[in-house]
Amino acid sequence: MSLYRNFLSVGGLTLLSRVAGFARDALMAAVLGTGPAADAFNAAFRFPNLFRRLFAEGAFNTAFVPMFSTALETQSREEAKLLASRIMSWLVAAILIVTILAEIFMEPIMRVFVPGFDDPEKFALTVFLTRIMFPYLACMSLMAAYGAILNTLGRFFAAAFAPIILNIVNIAALVPLAIFVLDDRADAAFWVAIATMLGGIAQLALVYGAVRRAGFVPRITLPRPNAEVRRFWLLAIPAILAGGITQINIVVGTIIASSAEGAISILSYADRLYQLPLGIIGIAIGTVLLPELSRHLSAGRNEAAKQSQDQSLLLAMLLSMPAAAALASLSVPIVRVLFERGAFDAAATGHVAEALVGYAWGLPAFVLIRVLQPGFFSRKDTITPTVFAGISVVANIGLSLWLFPSLQHVGIALATTLSSWLNAVMLALFLALRGYFSLPLASLRKHLFTIASSLVMAGVLYVLGLRAHAIFSPGTPILLQIAALFAICVFGAVLYFTLVHITGAQKLGMLASRLRRKRA
Repeated sequence: MSLYRNFLSVGGLTLLSRVAGFARDALMAAVLGTGPAADAFNAAFRFPNLFRRLFAEGAFNTAFVPMFSTALETQSREEAKLLASRIMSWLVAAILIVTILAEIFMEPIMRVFVPGFDDPEKFALTVFLTRIMFPYLACMSLMAAYGAILNTLGRFFAAAFAPIILNIVNIAALVPLAIFVLDDRADAAFWVAIATMLGGIAQLALVYGAVRRAGFVPRITLPRPNAEVRRFWLLAIPAILAGGITQINIVVGTIIASSAEGAISILSYADRLYQLPLGIIGIAIGTVLLPELSRHLSAGRNEAAKQSQDQSLLLAMLLSMPAAAALASLSVPIVRVLFERGAFDAAATGHVAEALVGYAWGLPAFVLIRVLQPGFFSRKDTITPTVFAGISVVANIGLSLWLFPSLQHVGIALATTLSSWLNAVMLALFLALRGYFSLPLASLRKHLFTIASSLVMAGVLYVLGLRAHAIFSPGTPILLQIAALFAICVFGAVLYFTLVHITGAQKLGMLASRLRRKRA
């Protein structure tokens, strides 16, 4: 299939996952609200999730995929399978050691992770929930490894569909909790944590089955050092920072925000909203682009690699800019429709909407990082993105400490956005200096028209949101609110794609032909 069709395939499944995730988050907001139990659960879930993004998806994929792609292109299928077995054996050993140590020393670790949790009951609940959910890391690490093998083989479906399973399991647990409201929200948080672990096991089973059907299950053995393994870790250790910079910045915000009651939950709900377009656009493009670039470079097709990078950048901006504009201009209606019920009140809607605006304008940067980093990783350079990641983290910490006292949760969101833009700009500049990336005048004009079209759409959506204020006010039937929000979003999408077509930023016929095109 063409590069664009692979993006569409992975992005479509990610969209289904995020829609199911919205249903899960709406139920979770109704059950937990933004109080101490919600803060405890969100902090507990973020901790293993951080390690998953860094240790598994970030480090493993960025180091493993180029090596595995090269083995498939230049060696036999059995030798590539043996390489996967050796590296996965080390991954399993590392995850096992980290899990055991984390379970033993969870209490002192969480004192560093959430230093502002002064309430002993709230802190104890956080430690308890984290111990329940931390083995989720092992399931997700193995799932990411199997998913990397499938993606490199050109089989994207199972790994992209797996997150839907997690959401289904969580929804199954949350529905009875929402109907039969528990007096103690800590008890509800406990059952959601159990459901999260069960969902992780179900995800792993799905992806393992797909690898087994492909006849490519790596054999896990006692890990032994060799040249290939040493090379893998030399690539993987820097990628732990570079591949998960957005997550590191979010965790920095979590640590700082832990001193304000409800701030972690507010940021978590806002984070989940902008993760929808980030998943559909950034993660989908990054998932497809890294093996695509690695295959081209391994076979010496440097011009094809550059074209793939340029197409990915154009598609990323074409989709992320209007998504950012829509989230920012319709933040209050979006949060109200999705979350405002049960324990989640109008005040919580206002706070989450404010944080969402702060995150929204960083969405293009979050996506660009996903698009630009494969330009380094596919060339087996993990050092340069790591340096930029470190600079970005330092900037995020400084900005968060400066903005949080006056702006609270909004300051954390703005700090994450600004530091991510800094990272994206550095990645683009260094790729350009090395001759791997360029922005001709024609492409620059397309990007400028894309930005202008997005801003026009944002203004129109903001006015429509104000005009429909009565519909989105508390007490209006939820179905009417959903219909109104959907109608406004559809109008905005039609307006935006009309503008990009008229201005020449992207002719819709050309985009459709790319989606239909088969890869040579």
